[in-house]
Amino acid sequence: MSAPHYIPFAQSLGTFENIAAAVPPIGLAELQARVARLQALMREAGVKAVYLDTSSSLTYFTAMSLGASERLHGAIIPSSGAPIYISPAFEQPKTETLITLAGDIATWEEHEDPTALVADIACRLPAAGNSLALDPATPFTFSDPIAGHLGERLPVISAKPLITGCRQIKSATEIAIIQTAMTASLGVHKAVWQGLYEGVSTTEVTDFIAAAHARLGMRHIFAAAQFGEATAYPHGVPYPQTLKRGDMVLIDLGAHIHRYCSDITRTYVFGEPTDRQREIWALEQKAHRAAFDAAQLGATCEAVDAAARKVLTDAGYGPDYKVPGLPHRTGHGLGMDIHEDPYIVRGNTTRLAPGMVFSDEPMLAIYGECGVRLEDIIYMSDTGPVFFTEPATSITRPFG
Repeated sequence: MSAPHYIPFAQSLGTFENIAAAVPPIGLAELQARVARLQALMREAGVKAVYLDTSSSLTYFTAMSLGASERLHGAIIPSSGAPIYISPAFEQPKTETLITLAGDIATWEEHEDPTALVADIACRLPAAGNSLALDPATPFTFSDPIAGHLGERLPVISAKPLITGCRQIKSATEIAIIQTAMTASLGVHKAVWQGLYEGVSTTEVTDFIAAAHARLGMRHIFAAAQFGEATAYPHGVPYPQTLKRGDMVLIDLGAHIHRYCSDITRTYVFGEPTDRQREIWALEQKAHRAAFDAAQLGATCEAVDAAARKVLTDAGYGPDYKVPGLPHRTGHGLGMDIHEDPYIVRGNTTRLAPGMVFSDEPMLAIYGECGVRLEDIIYMSDTGPVFFTEPATSITRPFG
């Protein structure tokens, strides 16, 4: 059924207040601890330095946030000692204002090759180690020439295991920021449910979500609104839809505070659900719960995926990724990137540990009819899994 009390989008928008300003960002002490952890892992692995490009990992370790461009701009973290920031010479004054974690700046002029600068600095570092590890987000246009300049002097490897070893386990401060973002975005979700009316377009819904996140002081990332048969497609369809009574409605949205993301999906019916819609929704809810129950400390990520998938295959859907069924992994990690490690997918034998954060979203997709996805984010506490947001209770009570 539709929301019990219709509240127009414009009215709801006026009730949202900036909550992001009251949330403190990650402090210097935590940044220093992150770099210390990274350096300890580097020394264990025999890595001399890590190069961080203009990615979320640069922000994670240094608090510096830069936009990617054709000009190389980033930082080198040696296995011991302070970071070295790499900057175009004309950007040095700006770079200086962005530094939270103390370190020198090495610059390059427009006619110079910055990848040669990175290679030379890495070789000259007094730090111990026998390789340079590159941020996996480094574009090929930079990574290839860096490796070429280094040649046999210093082998190039991926920094992914080192970075994941730090970022995959969230601190209490990170968990608190994500909780604020999730709670705020759930309020936006509820306002969408309350504001739907026959004839509203998916574009109007997504525009409202973006505006609501902005009013909350959050940086809007995305919004997906799907009606009717279009709900069967995990990432929607490339055209707008108009809401009709009896349509299944799927809303997925995300935003961030201090780069820490929210990501929540709810599916329900506009109007009175049919028996078939209730059946499909209840099966999805069962799979969603099975994933949560399987997400125990020490369990593997693939075991969580298997638990959710078994519910659907036992009901005759699938198997594997076949549709009707669950066409994708059961979940993804969440933090400064909306999709990051750990991934809840077959083949991932990573064991769940306190501080891990990931989604629970085993979608049931039935092409030509509809789809149901219920997505909540789990964090692993010292005693087991905890949801950031209260899961949907039923198809008619999507917000508990």
